[in-house]
Amino acid sequence: MEYRFRDIEKKWQEWWKENKVYKVSNDSSKPKYYVLDMFPYPSGAGLHVGHPLGYIASDIYARFKRLKGYNVLHPMGYDAFGLPAEQYAIDHGIHPAISTEQNILNFRKQLDNIGFCYDWDREVRTSDPKYYKWTQWIFLQLFDSFYNRKTNKAERISVLIASFEKEGNVAHPNPATSNQQPAIFSSADWKSFDEAKKQNILMDYRLAYCGYGEVNWCEALGTVLANDEVVNGVSERGGFPVVKKKLRQWYLRITEYADRLLEGLERVEFSESMKEMQTNWIGKSSGAEIDFEIESGKSKIEKKLRVYTTRPDTIFGVDFMVIAPEHELVRQITTDEHSSEVEKYLEYVNSRSERERMAEKKITGVFTGAYAINPFNKREIPVWISEYVLAGYGTGAIMAVPCGDDRDFKFAKHFNVPITNIIGSHYNGKEANATKDAILENSDFINGMVMKDAIDVVIDRLGKDGIGVRKVNYKMRDAAFSRQRYWGEPFPIIWKDGIAYPLDEYELPVELPQMDELKPGPDGEGPLSNLTEWVLIPNPSPQAEKGAARVPKYGVHTPMQYELAKEMRKGHTEAEGKMWELLRNDKLGVKFRRQHPIEAYIVDFICLQEKLVVEVDGGYHQNEEQKSYDEMRTKTLNA
Repeated sequence: MEYRFRDIEKKWQEWWKENKVYKVSNDSSKPKYYVLDMFPYPSGAGLHVGHPLGYIASDIYARFKRLKGYNVLHPMGYDAFGLPAEQYAIDHGIHPAISTEQNILNFRKQLDNIGFCYDWDREVRTSDPKYYKWTQWIFLQLFDSFYNRKTNKAERISVLIASFEKEGNVAHPNPATSNQQPAIFSSADWKSFDEAKKQNILMDYRLAYCGYGEVNWCEALGTVLANDEVVNGVSERGGFPVVKKKLRQWYLRITEYADRLLEGLERVEFSESMKEMQTNWIGKSSGAEIDFEIESGKSKIEKKLRVYTTRPDTIFGVDFMVIAPEHELVRQITTDEHSSEVEKYLEYVNSRSERERMAEKKITGVFTGAYAINPFNKREIPVWISEYVLAGYGTGAIMAVPCGDDRDFKFAKHFNVPITNIIGSHYNGKEANATKDAILENSDFINGMVMKDAIDVVIDRLGKDGIGVRKVNYKMRDAAFSRQRYWGEPFPIIWKDGIAYPLDEYELPVELPQMDELKPGPDGEGPLSNLTEWVLIPNPSPQAEKGAARVPKYGVHTPMQYELAKEMRKGHTEAEGKMWELLRNDKLGVKFRRQHPIEAYIVDFICLQEKLVVEVDGGYHQNEEQKSYDEMRTKTLNA
């Protein structure tokens, strides 16, 4: 008998759909089981062979568990936001919302043809405000948290502020790698800082934080690209030129969890090869940070060059320094004599991705004309620039010891840099030797010591002389997760005078506004920066700007509060309606406004001239969480 699969499968798939065979109830006495696939990106090309390869396996398992008596939740959705969707839309002259919807319909048809057992009533789309409201909510939780190294867990920023007010940051050292904020400050210092200073310090602790970083910037695509999206200096998509650029980015401070990740690897049931790969990715190392003074020409540079090393015992074998091409001191220390060569080299490096630089075997570099000064014996050490040093790892600078490091040895030989032998017979002049067992020579106060024993001696001396500190470092870096694009969920943040303030949770979701033309904004900002009504914040209040009598100046956190207030006026409660009948049309001799935005809130009724707010409270104001919120609101409005 012939199996007429087209007719038979179509018939039963229609029956499944009409009878909602795979609909899952939340109210069931059966044990629960959750099967989740990775959501596909809905491209214009439709499903590829890799999609059903994974989906069929998980579908079989979901059916198996269902037959075993479980209440199986097996949803499907679409990872609909992102650069590919936006670029596809631009290339085809269509809005990404439209092209994404069309692509999803095609995906759904293909998935239905295969016959998966998804509960389509639970379909997820990452571009749906009802979905990304919760990704924005998660972001706010991370923004309002820091990693407490004493308790080894995330805690609220309010805990950190309370600690600062009590004892400064002695109990919570600054985790940021930048030197922009004071390393240690007292309680009195904290109380003396202005708002901007305090917020900048807190940003150094937040788990979700904003910072400036070197990124792969593609002008044609108007966005930042990951390293694996750049090939030979051009974008993988479209082949457009890519250059290095410093842009403001949002990051997740995953480096604070490095030790917990390492500890967790001891307990998970992974293969040893997988554990080794993860351990190498984390890349924990111990050593010291050392400050070197810099001389360029006849002048001494005020800022010192900070270097991280795992081998402070080799300090007297340093024959040259190498700094990353992106290092902030590059142009400051480069002499006029060498500026032309340095600029050419920087142009070359800017065309290469980080991955290409790390894989490069050819030796490249350029001398700056500047010299670092060994903090112990005051020896002058030439400072070079080379692409093999990355700005994001350590301090973006290294001290090179050719007799003990193979890469340094090859660099020194290539550029004819004289090599100092500090390990005696362990160095044969033909190759480096990374031993820690040699007896040190030509090494000042650690002469005659075994290298591994000299490490702590040098670190202690660095600390005593105030020229360095003991330091633990990691190869892993904080995860950058923002891009200069339109088609993605907006960050629930308002910038005022250069300070980032979070929106309140009740203001979520911050919905993506409609834009017909998706052009990059100025200085690498996203397309949204071209939308004036999205960027500008009414501050002070419009009434005060117009010179209304006795109206105080106040701020409004976001223009979206006005839209939300309009909606709230349409749906007022019975009590609010009766109150409005008493207050409207100046019946009490003063003007009241209803559902009015002020600061981060929308109050029920307000008389601006009298600075009077009236709230019609319901029963929900009696719960403890709401009481706390109301107290905070009252405190803010009274201020």
